[in-house]
Amino acid sequence: MTNKQPSPLHAADGIVALNPSLLIMSANHVVRWIIGHEPKPGKVFPFDKLFHEPDLTRIRAALNFTLETGQPSLGMTCDLHTDSGGTFPCGYGILPMLDISQRITGILFIFQRYSDSHASLKTEKKRQTLRHTPPESEILIEELPEGVFTITTHWRISSFNKTAETITGFKREEVIGKYCWEIFRSNKCKVSCPLRRALDSGQSAMDQEVRIVDKKGVRQAMLVNTNVLRDATGLVLGAVETFRPLTGEIHPPDGVECDQSFADIVGRSESMQRIFKIIPDIAASDANVLICGESGTGKDLIARAIHNYSLRSKGPYIAVNCSALAETLLESELFGHEKSAFTGADRAKSGRFEIARGGSIFLDEIGELRAELQVKLLRVLEQREFERVGGTQLIPMDARIISATNKNLQEAIQNGTFRRDFYYRLRTVPITLPPLRERKEDIPLLVNHFIKRFNKRYNKNVRSADTKVMRFFQNYHFPGNVRELERAIEYAYVFVKGPVIFMSNLPAKEEFQLPEDGNADEMNMDKQNHSREAILRALAKSSGKRQQAAEMLGMSRTSLWRAIKKWNLN
Repeated sequence: MTNKQPSPLHAADGIVALNPSLLIMSANHVVRWIIGHEPKPGKVFPFDKLFHEPDLTRIRAALNFTLETGQPSLGMTCDLHTDSGGTFPCGYGILPMLDISQRITGILFIFQRYSDSHASLKTEKKRQTLRHTPPESEILIEELPEGVFTITTHWRISSFNKTAETITGFKREEVIGKYCWEIFRSNKCKVSCPLRRALDSGQSAMDQEVRIVDKKGVRQAMLVNTNVLRDATGLVLGAVETFRPLTGEIHPPDGVECDQSFADIVGRSESMQRIFKIIPDIAASDANVLICGESGTGKDLIARAIHNYSLRSKGPYIAVNCSALAETLLESELFGHEKSAFTGADRAKSGRFEIARGGSIFLDEIGELRAELQVKLLRVLEQREFERVGGTQLIPMDARIISATNKNLQEAIQNGTFRRDFYYRLRTVPITLPPLRERKEDIPLLVNHFIKRFNKRYNKNVRSADTKVMRFFQNYHFPGNVRELERAIEYAYVFVKGPVIFMSNLPAKEEFQLPEDGNADEMNMDKQNHSREAILRALAKSSGKRQQAAEMLGMSRTSLWRAIKKWNLN
């Protein structure tokens, strides 16, 4: 180890990617310039020729430490020996490369030559005539399958590799010198930025999920690793970030423009992609939204996503379960009450509509409201003002209404339990969520999504579900929808010991509602009670337009097609 104070001679770092066996995967142009020859992929990196004892022992120990623990080794110095006999002080660091399961797939060996007053000036001049110093934009490994970029301490992008260009659509010359948030426009740029946390704490941040917006405006979910870049003296020079698409694909699948996830909602199916596509437009408006779907399909997640992407996102988000409150208390909860308005009202209280001012109010299970309260809410929707219980002062209503139900409101209207005018006020924009049995192609994505979530919650390292488990999930009809799948995975986490979830880890089969004849769709259709008469009425009112009839019935177009086939209504 050299005791001399190094001073930077070149700003560019040599970076070489090595697999766990220390075989060369790829290297940048600076490595060729520093060591004097072309490092060949598949060959062992020549540590023993470049570094001599005792430096070589320390480097090998640092390599083993990073490979065994997944932790970086940074801020070290040694002497580098060239093919031509020259010796130069060198600073180096080692960063791990991890996959989504935090398994070590290799390392980045980063090193930089420093000037030395006792170094051979003749050798240095000879080397400078052989190769020119590469531009800073080429300091990162070009052939890595991950996007890699670095920033200075002033948040300016200083390098950008080829994969980063491919993922983002931006060319290197377009981004160098720009602030990183101008290029990536991530949902975490302003809050909980992984790079900021790395710079502030001095520690690496692994497997951070962020969403960026590429040059074409398409959102992409990314898995991000960040680390601080220091010189040999420990001075922070900036930070490095590696990123790759969370789905393992650089581009969305053919014909799909949206991500396979939106907020905390996951799905690659056509029905979910349609919903992902319209949520930003719905959020940008201030129209009332009615979300229909069976229990457990994620209506609350859709409501929260609409709020979070709206202009009201900085305001409160108030959720009210209309079926969970006693009828005598619901009016007071929604509108508030004045002191002495009823027995026990010893003080005035603001209602949920007041508290939600400037934000959104989510009325879940709206189909459970009694008729008298429907009238009062209808008046609020029409006049945009209300009174507290026992009060006389009109209070402006400044909250967006998002409601949801698992009931067939069209049937409720026919039965006289739900007001037609109230229904049409609520459903300015309707959204119908498909049941999980109608989008089974989303089950593998959902399983991986829940595994990732529960790994963090339970501090485990589960990697996948056994093929028998996935086959069972694909054949099961999931009457509880996504919520039932989530609970099954969480149950498994109580008992799973290794990296794979097996059938023995799942709840007992009798806890799953298995249909006797195996016809899950027909069983669920009977459960929903979409009668022949109701379907005929909807088709008549929609002039035979199936999509419109399905929305009236609170079901998907696929379910309506099956019902038509069942009742022989062609």
